[in-house]
Amino acid sequence: MSLSELRVFGRSGTPVSPLTLGTMNFGEGSGSQGGARQGAPTGAEESIRIIHAALDAGITAVDTADVYSQGESEQVVGRALRGRRDDVFLATKFHGQMNSNPAHSGNSRRWIMQAVEGSLRRLQTDRIDLYQAHRPDYNTDVLETITTLNDLIRQGKILYYGTSVFTPAQLVEAQWLATTNHLIPPLGNQVPYSMLVRGNERDVLPIAQQYGLGVLAYGPLAGGWLSGNFTLEAGKAATKVHSLPGRYDISGPSSERKLRAADALARLADKLELPLVELAMGFALTHPAISSVIIGPRNEEHLQAYLRAADVRLSEAVLDAIDDVVPPGTNFMERDAGAIVPSLEFAELRRR
Repeated sequence: MSLSELRVFGRSGTPVSPLTLGTMNFGEGSGSQGGARQGAPTGAEESIRIIHAALDAGITAVDTADVYSQGESEQVVGRALRGRRDDVFLATKFHGQMNSNPAHSGNSRRWIMQAVEGSLRRLQTDRIDLYQAHRPDYNTDVLETITTLNDLIRQGKILYYGTSVFTPAQLVEAQWLATTNHLIPPLGNQVPYSMLVRGNERDVLPIAQQYGLGVLAYGPLAGGWLSGNFTLEAGKAATKVHSLPGRYDISGPSSERKLRAADALARLADKLELPLVELAMGFALTHPAISSVIIGPRNEEHLQAYLRAADVRLSEAVLDAIDDVVPPGTNFMERDAGAIVPSLEFAELRRR
């Protein structure tokens, strides 16, 4: 496949490129959600150059969020898209806390109506193509959220709406509530998906296919685990130091299994004489439920590596070999799902 082979985003009929430019690394403000940034952020001018290079190469979709760099990422995207806005499928997200006021967060009608105006202003646009709930909000009724998003479509401020890392039950509930209340249903869902994070193959991706949802897959390199830095050398782990305690701690049994799988996949890539990044991207692009894979380059060199990966086609034999290393439907750690549901995270919710 190549960037010229556009895909249809769910049931919308809207064509999108197989790669989506993710912008979490853009902007120098503090704070992000939906993944933690590792290393220094990319400054505004370099970020704009990366965005222009991506568009020039054939990428037609850009994904951001209001909480990325506390709004700076959206501002950078808005600057970069001047004169090119109509050529881009522009997605952003709400939910994360935008400042010290906890009321400036969540999926309530009160916050969404404020958040969308802020995103429109920062993005310098009159409409958002895909407006996504960045995370579930267990304090807000789902009907309130989707009714508000339905109203924004009617007002022309957004064209479609979707979710991110919603559970299978939440995805079905949102579709059912929209249908029974004569509302426009969600169109998309954003999920983590990679050779090391395959849990969504069990139910989320089949549900997306059942309801005609477009799927944006993020984390094709599994948060760096498939960068080539996580391998076994003489029986010991050789890793770079990362900033997320727990996520990259290989002392636990789950992480140790994940490390061994990452090492096996790196050896498979070597055997195929293929960069591990290209093997990882080729895998993520293969699933029929995936509309587009989000990439998060920090510089133009990273971007070029991702662009090369868009042309990778994996044979059935290679996909079978990947399945042998990491069986379909496998997640090594609960946090790999993107969010931990409250009933698992908080002990008081499962004890009398």
